Amino acid sequence: MSDLLLVRHGETAWSAGGRHTGLTDVPLTARGVEEALSLAPYFRDRKPALVLTSPLSRAVATAQLAGLADGVPEPGLHEWDYGGYEGVTTAEIQRTRPDWSLWTDGVPAGDADHPGEDAAQVGARADRVLARVHETLRAGRGDVVLVAHGHFLRVLTARYLGLPPQEGRLFLLLTGTVSVLSTEHGLPVVAGWNTRP
Repeated sequence: MSDLLLVRHGETAWSAGGRHTGLTDVPLTARGVEEALSLAPYFRDRKPALVLTSPLSRAVATAQLAGLADGVPEPGLHEWDYGGYEGVTTAEIQRTRPDWSLWTDGVPAGDADHPGEDAAQVGARADRVLARVHETLRAGRGDVVLVAHGHFLRVLTARYLGLPPQEGRLFLLLTGTVSVLSTEHGLPVVAGWNTRP
């Protein structure tokens, strides 16, 4: 079985400031561009069987800068829809909800463009993405690369490991990194996390 490589996009102004950046299309910062470019050596000699990217520009740009120009946009890879908390930091939320956690409390509905999602809905999207890449991985035709977003990829990791979506909270994921999901003796494992070339 091949490996599933997860790439979190490079830094944006919102990620640097801790703002929840779901469906808002925020570009990479200069540092984010550097982070994406730094991934190119990692992928230089690899020939993935499939590269899927979030349709948001920060993920598409990261894929291209990392040398993954053949990435195919996959709508299901977009970030968690933060609803009414789009663009808001955790510290700001906790001023009125001191014990708030995205993983257990979810988000309030936002406007028509940001209706919001809970962990179960994000987990269902992650399951659909995993189903899409399963045959390619199982057949061993080569690695699959997913270029997407921090919270979504954390949920996807939990689901890959057979955990509830909320357990994505256990997997801190940094911008501009590669993480590897694999198998050992037929069981899903984390083979690498937050790596940089």
